[in-house]
Amino acid sequence: MNGQNRDNIKPGIQVDIVLKKDQRTGILTRGVVKDILTNSSYHPHGIKVRLEDGQVGRVQEIL
Repeated sequence: MNGQNRDNIKPGIQVDIVLKKDQRTGILTRGVVKDILTNSSYHPHGIKVRLEDGQVGRVQEIL
């Protein structure tokens, strides 16, 4: 599942995100969602989340 729809993302699920510094390279970071930071129900580049380890990025894939 892709991470463009807010309804698909819940705290506690495992996701792959792209960090701001990795947007050019497309390197993905795996982690567990702590907070959802995007308020809108859809975002074309992925819903922005904070992982449990504190990293912030846009969800590329829901595992």
